[in-house]
Parts: sequence; structure tokens; C-alpha cells
Amino acid sequence: MKISEKLMRPGMVALVLLLTVFAFTNPTTAQTSPVKNIVIVHGAFADGSGWRGVFDILSAKGYNVTIVQNPLTGLKNDVDATKRILDKQDGPVILVGHSWGGVVITEAGMHEKVVALVYVAAYQPDKGENTLKWATSLPAAPENGILAPDEHGFVYYDKSKFREGFAADLSKAETDFLFASQQPILGESFAAELTDAAWRTKPSYGIVATEDKSINPDVERNMYKRAKTKAIEAKGSHLIFASHPDVVARLIITAAGGK
Repeated sequence: MKISEKLMRPGMVALVLLLTVFAFTNPTTAQTSPVKNIVIVHGAFADGSGWRGVFDILSAKGYNVTIVQNPLTGLKNDVDATKRILDKQDGPVILVGHSWGGVVITEAGMHEKVVALVYVAAYQPDKGENTLKWATSLPAAPENGILAPDEHGFVYYDKSKFREGFAADLSKAETDFLFASQQPILGESFAAELTDAAWRTKPSYGIVATEDKSINPDVERNMYKRAKTKAIEAKGSHLIFASHPDVVARLIITAAGGK
């Protein structure tokens, strides 16, 4: 009997179909191709424009980069804004979050298109936790300039401390612009509890900014260690993605399975 005739047997046909399906669904096989979609979520007291350096590096390497302009009007609103961007991606996504953005990606990362998370000097809470728990877990640096909520409930960064507390490794001209364009966050966001934690089921990567004055670097270390996040450390301010875009881009590329 010829081989082609053997393959026509029902049992052999079923086996061939099974092997074909396995080849396309085997996680090991699926991970051989680098992820090309990168979605970035900015933190409080900022917007997406500070990510231009990282955007340029990743785009030049062929990545499709989208930056979420989250409203900073509450955890749910920021998560919903991120999910709307994730819905528009054409395949698997690496979801990146800075500072408060780490809280947002922890919950929004449950989206089916997200395959890995990257925390950049970010909060990484668990389900049922809030940002305030971690922000107050260790003493804040004297340079920290996060103010109390104003009469509308929004929190701003103190102008007199903005450069030293937020981005000491950027020029004064750069920090003057960043202060002028800062986006305040609704204070109650920090007390909102997470309903999910994507890092429990998806790989996570992180970077500790060792000169961070807005989040105590040991708080970052403690969160990353608890979550078993693959973390690196680099000398830089809270805005390390703006001062050292090459370092941050390299970590994102690692998470994406690229070189």
C-alpha cells in the first residue's frame, strides 16, 4: 500500500490533524517569533510625550509602538483607556507601565493580547492591594514633591522639587517643560484596589531606577521580588525612560523575545 493510501485511513488522518494543531498551539513554538506590538502606559504627573526616545529606538527596530494617553482620573478609567488601545493591536502585545502605570498594566494586562509585562520604576501591586499601601511602606525621599490633593481632589508635583524629585538626570530646560505639561492624577486613584494581577499568570520584567526619589528604590525591589519579576537595576531618576531610553528599550526588547 502506498504511503498516501495509508494516510487516508481515518486513524492516520486524525493523527496528522492532531500534530498539525499541536504545531500551531504549542507554547514553545509560539514563543519563537518576537512580539512586535508594544503598548506603553505613562505614570502620574506626566503624559506620553516623555517616551519619545524609547519610541524612536523601538520603531527603528521594527516594533509597532503605541503610547496610551491615560486620563489619570481613576484606576478603572485608566485601565479602560489601556484596554481600548489593546483592542486595536493586531497580535500579541508587550504591555509597559511606568510608576502609576505599573498599577494600570497589572490589571489591564489580563487582556488576552498581552503576553508579558514590563515595569519601569513602577508599582506592581497584587489583587486586593492599592498603591498607597506600597507608597507608604518605606520612608519617602526628602526630594519627593508629591503634594496633597487640591480642592478638586487632584494631586500635583511640587514645582520647587520637580527636577530633583522627578527627573534629576535631565536638563533644567527639559524638566521645566515636563513640569509645565504635567498631568495631575485624581488622588483617590491611589486608594483603589486591584481586581486582578496579570503578573501572576504572565511573565513580568522590571527595572529599578536606583536614584529614584519619587518611589523608594527599595519599594520597587520589594514588589519585584515578591512577584518574581525578572528585574534589572540602572542608575537613573524616576524618569529613567527619558534619561536612559536605550536601557529601557533594551529591557522591552528582551521581554518581546527580540535581540
